[in-house]
Amino acid sequence: MPHVAEWKKEEVASLKKLIESHEVVGMANLSDIPAPQLQKMRRSLKDSATLKMSRKTLMSLALNSSDKENITALEEHMDGQPALIFTNMNPFKLYKILEGSKTAAPAKAGSIAPEDIVVPKGDTAFKPGPILGELQKSGIPAKIEKGKIVITNDKTIVAAGEPIPRDVASILTRLEIFPLEVGIDLRAAYEDQTVYTSDILTIDEEKTLADIQKAFTQGLNLSVEAMIFNKESVPVLLQKAATQSLNLALNAEILNSKTRDILLARAYAQMLSVAAEASAKDENAVDDEIREKLSSNSTKVETKEDNEPGKDEEEAEEEEGDAAAGLGALFG
Repeated sequence: MPHVAEWKKEEVASLKKLIESHEVVGMANLSDIPAPQLQKMRRSLKDSATLKMSRKTLMSLALNSSDKENITALEEHMDGQPALIFTNMNPFKLYKILEGSKTAAPAKAGSIAPEDIVVPKGDTAFKPGPILGELQKSGIPAKIEKGKIVITNDKTIVAAGEPIPRDVASILTRLEIFPLEVGIDLRAAYEDQTVYTSDILTIDEEKTLADIQKAFTQGLNLSVEAMIFNKESVPVLLQKAATQSLNLALNAEILNSKTRDILLARAYAQMLSVAAEASAKDENAVDDEIREKLSSNSTKVETKEDNEPGKDEEEAEEEEGDAAAGLGALFG
């Protein structure tokens, strides 16, 4: 049986202890991160997460020796220069923090373009010289105008997913176009027996919030239509029931504290309508008091048509009060 170095045993034990003592364990790729930037990222995470780099075999041994169910699935995401991240924060929040800490980096020959690399139209800082030929050789449309080199059209020189040629990488750097990002690339995160891959952890916050709001509205509408009682639907159902009962009482002409004024106003308006028709046929069909009310009502209508399309609240309340007073004697 081969001898196992003591430091390896200690390393596995240390990693296992970190795995067991944290709710979330992430698998990250640290490839192509310069040492100074990596140290800066470590410092920025020190209060919320612990980043540990180790040999792949030792990380695998630590994962396999853990008592956490399904955590060995993280091994499938051990790419590039892997590292483990230990934290108690939500994996989605961890992913957002790591993505937000990434910085732009110059193109490297052979690196895969994360998206289309476009050289924009416009002036450059270059004076006429050999650089013009280098730009044109790289497929960038350029010419000399007014003593300087300008790029005549926007040009996609590397498509997303394609490797960046060496000459293109050099030109991009000289143009101060930095198409790559440097940062901790979280490939997957484990929490409560579930492994979330980076495509799941990538969330469009605005769309997600809109979807949640839409789902809430649809759920509330369903609860109200299906008469399902919960803390959200009960206020709406009570309001709906109150409105329907009021409409029913008005249509059935049931007098109560809610319907009285509305029914009196309706009756008053109907009375004036009947009186107006009777007066039109025989002016003596109504007494002076009713005739005065008809004249007053006619003046109000003309004033409303001349000035505004509708009544304001005070006018509506005043008319409703007149209606109640006009019919009050009928119930005295």
